[in-house]
Amino acid sequence: MRPVRKGSSPTQGDFDQYEDAKPDLISRLGEYCSYCERRIPTNLAIEHLEPKKGVYGKPELERKWSNFLLACVNCNSTKRDKQVEFDQLFFPDRDNTFYAFEYLPDGTVKPANSLSLRNKKIANNMLRLVGLDKTDTNRFRQRMSAWMNAESSKALLNTTDTPLLRNHIANVSAKSVGYFSVWMRVFENDSDMISRLIQAFEGTAESGCFNITTGEPVTPSPNLDQLENGGKV
Repeated sequence: MRPVRKGSSPTQGDFDQYEDAKPDLISRLGEYCSYCERRIPTNLAIEHLEPKKGVYGKPELERKWSNFLLACVNCNSTKRDKQVEFDQLFFPDRDNTFYAFEYLPDGTVKPANSLSLRNKKIANNMLRLVGLDKTDTNRFRQRMSAWMNAESSKALLNTTDTPLLRNHIANVSAKSVGYFSVWMRVFENDSDMISRLIQAFEGTAESGCFNITTGEPVTPSPNLDQLENGGKV
């Protein structure tokens, strides 16, 4: 799950309509689901971290920038109006969610082995919240496809290694499909490609969750926007 930074609100006070925030969110975070990491060029939704309706709804946060991310219809509908307790979940705008999860070639996402038992529980809570623990979904199959795409790009790079090709892989091949964490895992032993990927995806370098030179994750997240219960990992 790609860590991001939204930064301060582009408007004074709350938005007139929460949909008005979408262009600014896309500009700062890219056209990607904040949870499954797919690129969603159409029908990308503004996701309310804390629900605006239901038993746990907080309508007072419906138009507030700090309560926004972007999500695909699958992650958004799975999360729906569930209760959100920030101290029991990892969110990409406040935690180093790349460090928290491990991506495997078979499409599986699981808590990283390096986490403490408490943080593994929090990571599992997050996977269940948006349905990334399920293996019978399009998101699961598309992660496998993204892995194969990344492996193909890596094989091509091993044959013809040029700065132009490296730039194309990061800024065109990877960005056109999304799944930042998959590309990061496939190229994990290539610090130059890791750095290019971090800088290619909007809002990622700005999160402060990576050393740009080495590509190593910075943990805990510096939580630069000082969001509630951030910096847990």
